[in-house]
Amino acid sequence: MSAPPPIGVYLHWPYCARICPYCDFNVRRDRGQVEEQASLVRAMVADLENQARLTGPRTLVSVFLGGGTPSLMRPEWAAELVETARRLWTPAARLEVTLEANPTDAEAERFKAFAAAGVNRLSLGVQSLDDAELQFLGRNHDAGAARRAVALGHAAFPRLSVDLIYALPEQTPQLWGARLEAALAELAPEHVSAYQLGVEPGTAFHRAVGRGIWSPADPDRAADLYQLTQDRLGRSGFDAYEISNHARGEAARSRHNLVYGRGEDYAAAGPGAHARLTVEGVRHSGMGRRRPADYLRSVGESGSGFEALEALDARDTALERLILGLRTVEGAPLDELSRLPLNAGVLRGLSRRRLVQVRDGRLTATPRGRLVLDRLCAELAA
Repeated sequence: MSAPPPIGVYLHWPYCARICPYCDFNVRRDRGQVEEQASLVRAMVADLENQARLTGPRTLVSVFLGGGTPSLMRPEWAAELVETARRLWTPAARLEVTLEANPTDAEAERFKAFAAAGVNRLSLGVQSLDDAELQFLGRNHDAGAARRAVALGHAAFPRLSVDLIYALPEQTPQLWGARLEAALAELAPEHVSAYQLGVEPGTAFHRAVGRGIWSPADPDRAADLYQLTQDRLGRSGFDAYEISNHARGEAARSRHNLVYGRGEDYAAAGPGAHARLTVEGVRHSGMGRRRPADYLRSVGESGSGFEALEALDARDTALERLILGLRTVEGAPLDELSRLPLNAGVLRGLSRRRLVQVRDGRLTATPRGRLVLDRLCAELAA
């Protein structure tokens, strides 16, 4: 008898001590709303129970506590949410449970409590080891706090990842290269998530750029910085298994990232959390109501926090599989892209330009193709 198909769980904690000026996630200030937050945990448990009834038995491969800043929550709440996921679906032998954290929330006792709650992987928002850059990014920690948090993370958890941001205004390849080398040497992570600084609509940075206060990196400089990132991390033993994520060997790869890249199902609970669930053979998209009060009311009334759970047609499913699959070194199986359909002439042209390759029935983007991935996907899906 074959094992049930895998599923991941995403848990969205929307509260933050400070809203970063580049962040466009569904977040709000943590003002000590203990009663609201306790109610939210109970609602998230009920929401997961409802989704488990829809999915039926599955193998649980990952739980990701993201946000927002889930390291601000009480560890016992995290324990309740993790245990709920383990109760509702069958845990894999090597279940990955990730907690996102900010360096300012790094206390030895809290980290130990989160580890006792079932967390076995820490994703730490270091972003930079330069105090001026951290101040520009609106972070409420300094480089010293980041180093201390990493040390505590190494001591408390079996696996540790750090987030870094590059392509800051006027940041040269030489400067970013030095920053990256220092982070690798001082922090000794096994996983690095390196993100280009984005200017998303509705954020404080978007308003600042609109007023001419500063200018983002132009596309050519951003491409140079991206390539430098790949080269430096590659030489240090990291493989770029996903366009922004790098790991020292397969064991260090984030299983939750691969849930998305492989087009697997994931349940989701919390305000604004996105889910993909296969129900009676049809893939569905769901998104939690964004305001905590609306989410709580929806779960109380119907058992579900989703605004809607909508069936995806075959083309939309294939398009999502293409876009997310090409972000990874695994690519996407051609038989899962058949509803697009892919134009043979376009594929040959992109292959001749060394932007994609087809091997063993899978379509992958080459390192060169990843530099122009948005355009590449548009051409393939046209």
